[in-house]
Amino acid sequence: MSDPFLAQRPHLLNIAYRMLGEMAASEDVVQEAWLRWRRVEASEVRDPRAWLSAATVRLALDALRKLKSRRETYVGPWLPEPILPDDARAFAADAPAARAELASDLSLALLHMLERLSPEERAALILHDAFDCDYAEIAAILEKSEDACRKMVARARERVRSGRPKQRATPEQHRDLLTRFAMAAATTDAKQLEALFAPDVVAYTDGGGRVAAALNPIHGADKIIRFFVSLAGKYASQGGVPGVSALDINGEPGLLLTLDGAIFAAIAIECDSDRIAAIYAVRNPEKLGRLSLNTNKIVIPGLAAFA
Repeated sequence: MSDPFLAQRPHLLNIAYRMLGEMAASEDVVQEAWLRWRRVEASEVRDPRAWLSAATVRLALDALRKLKSRRETYVGPWLPEPILPDDARAFAADAPAARAELASDLSLALLHMLERLSPEERAALILHDAFDCDYAEIAAILEKSEDACRKMVARARERVRSGRPKQRATPEQHRDLLTRFAMAAATTDAKQLEALFAPDVVAYTDGGGRVAAALNPIHGADKIIRFFVSLAGKYASQGGVPGVSALDINGEPGLLLTLDGAIFAAIAIECDSDRIAAIYAVRNPEKLGRLSLNTNKIVIPGLAAFA
């Protein structure tokens, strides 16, 4: 007989990653769910998927509360850990047909936005909009009334939507803007960069206190342009020639930056049809290890120096 836990493990990891934004922490949660599963009599569990999902959500809630306290003292902006295209495809496939925006969206932008929610709001929104759970199921998992869960989901959804572009770019528009951004940054073309940025553009750089990165979000096109031009000049003066490769990061077009054969940054953007609203640059080496496993990268031609 097949093990129900093994059959559901990708689904449980999907839930945990959406809750926590960190793969190692998500795997720890799923491992603890397995330990709890081993202690129950499987024949007495009517719906293993529902039982395991509930256990995973509750464990992820506990883990998220602990992580939130640590993230309050995190050095600089905290960004989610980027995931490989294979993981993103598996996670998206596990979600229901994209009836709701959250079902297929694993982007760094969305996961970063979910950090604004309380742990319970995040769980309720993910369960409802990503996994199509009804309010009775959510109420049972969170031990709250259905009405309270309904209000939590509505409130959380509104907070997430209010912080994102009203008109999302198509994949083709997204990829085009990202490539133009990479080219303009590589050549330190300030005018082209300015033309690409929305008036209220913001850049987040996550170094985790382990590598150099901006300690606060960078607001406004002028400051962001100066930041990237300064970095390009720094690497040029040191004789370094960063390489730039295109690949999907969390299911959306992204960039990998390499220096001396090692990945030192993963970059993603959020945009509407013609302007970049936010830049997410993950530099914390603890969050880049899994990306180094990916071999399906496309080198963008013409980029000789980008940082």
